[in-house]
Amino acid sequence: MASLNPDRLFPADLESRAIARDLYEDLRGLPIVSPHGHTDPRWFAENEAFPDPARLFVTPDHYVFRMLCSQGIALEHLGVPRVDGGWSEPDSRRIWRLFAENYHLFRGTPSRLWIDHALGDVFGVTQRLSADTADTIYDQVADCLSRSEYRPRALFERFNIETLATTEGALDDLRWHRMIRDSDWAGRVITTYRPDQVVDPDMPGFADAVEQLGQLTGTDATSWSGYLEAHRLRRLWFKEQGATATDHGHPTARTENLPATAAAALFDKVLSGRCSPDEADAFRGQMLTEMARMSLDDGLVMQIHPGAARNHSASVLATFGRDKGFDIPTRTDYVRALRPLLDAVGMRADLTVIVFTLDETAYSRELAPLAGVYPALRLGPAWWFFDSPEGMLRYRQMTTETAGFYNTVGFNDDTRAFCSIPARHDVARRVDCAFLAGLVTSGRLDGDEAREVAHDLAYRLARQAYRL
Repeated sequence: MASLNPDRLFPADLESRAIARDLYEDLRGLPIVSPHGHTDPRWFAENEAFPDPARLFVTPDHYVFRMLCSQGIALEHLGVPRVDGGWSEPDSRRIWRLFAENYHLFRGTPSRLWIDHALGDVFGVTQRLSADTADTIYDQVADCLSRSEYRPRALFERFNIETLATTEGALDDLRWHRMIRDSDWAGRVITTYRPDQVVDPDMPGFADAVEQLGQLTGTDATSWSGYLEAHRLRRLWFKEQGATATDHGHPTARTENLPATAAAALFDKVLSGRCSPDEADAFRGQMLTEMARMSLDDGLVMQIHPGAARNHSASVLATFGRDKGFDIPTRTDYVRALRPLLDAVGMRADLTVIVFTLDETAYSRELAPLAGVYPALRLGPAWWFFDSPEGMLRYRQMTTETAGFYNTVGFNDDTRAFCSIPARHDVARRVDCAFLAGLVTSGRLDGDEAREVAHDLAYRLARQAYRL
């Protein structure tokens, strides 16, 4: 890794490459709009130094440790904490050495792109990470992290981030966001309302969480009407704290539009803990439609992230908890699943519902045609397992012919890895410029139009979609 190739991800043919390079140069300085992600707002509230290279690049990043786990490296040896407080490697340098010794596993993956970009562009590393260079690079990054210009707020400004959205549960007190808001720092870090813990009956402690929701809002959340009112009040409170969107991570895309009496009866059943798996899924589906109706009232943009079989390994879930790399994509039906919601509110142009998928087969067959006709519906970018150069290119190829560019919402990075944010946006911008260059050279788009679209995809569409 002597240096990053300036033409990385651009087309191989010289004519298209020149156009892509020109488009990219015109937008590379645009601010980053990151409207959906999972960085920790505490970083920006307290503005303390990141602890060390391993705790920054390895231990918190499930993209990284899932690959290492696939090769038989135990999560404990990567410093991932155990639920029971048992042993996990405390020595960050040993964690980093283990990571470096196995860095070859990431060849050809988007993680390699992001890490190389962060090491080179953010920390000035010019050597390739390996067993031989592990200590040298560790010391270089650690030295950088000890300086004030590598504190979270300074990096936020260096990365040219205009807006960064985090994601908090419905019961979160948002103390870190309030601390940011009350400080003299001008960086814009906003929250997003994620109510899964009080919407999904399969979540541990669901009934207790609903009761707590009622206490926070001064409502009887154990009744159907009181429960809905509690959500309305909590959403408004999140909005007052800066939120512009909600987020819903359901196992399926199922929606329902039940009569009020049937919905109330279903709520009573799920709250009692006596519902079947199908009834639990129906309740989640009903709540997506209820949340869409609430968005018509409070203006919050709605995001639906379905189709992940969460925590596939029961033993890893029991030992390390949630979000440890064992979430696996599943087949997802959108045409039938979204119809109840779309029948209820899909023709409303004053509503924005952004749908993501982990089932690429649905892009051209279902999602692009749906977003290409319903005013309320927009397509989220290539997400998670497809947040890669090839995934982003396939996304454009499969959706543009039906939904166009303007039923999509630009790019969001959806990451916990703060230092990868510039890299991820750079990859997306390069891939979009490469795709647009192909349209120009094939005579399907004029050069001035391509320049405008490139700007829209990199910046304007995300600001517009998320009402920023």
